[in-house]
Amino acid sequence: MTIKFNKPFFASSLLLFSTEICIAAFLTKGFIRHTFGDYLVVILMYCAIRSFIKTKPIYIALIVLIISFSIEFLQLYNLLDYLNLRDNKLAVIVLGSTFETSDLIAYSLGIITIFLIDIKTNSSWKL
Repeated sequence: MTIKFNKPFFASSLLLFSTEICIAAFLTKGFIRHTFGDYLVVILMYCAIRSFIKTKPIYIALIVLIISFSIEFLQLYNLLDYLNLRDNKLAVIVLGSTFETSDLIAYSLGIITIFLIDIKTNSSWKL
């Protein structure tokens, strides 16, 4: 693992972050907000990490998946209530408020997508 700036992944991170902000700000319900946003957020996290860290893509994919699954399972145990952040709109957007198994599927599909894109476009990477 080395620290190395990667412009394409950084640009992708900025684009995905802007997209996520638009989804959070303008959509309150529906497939895009509740499922596609979760699909994109793990891709955003992967790209953000790959913007600065050079390591095998499988390591980053697993780290992002562990983080996203952990946050989702913390929702099952009402993390926002324990932290007294239920009324904090930013915390609700970032951490989520309800556990959904469909979110776990969206996270998995997002990670599989970006992982495959990464290993296909960087032929030097191997599992």
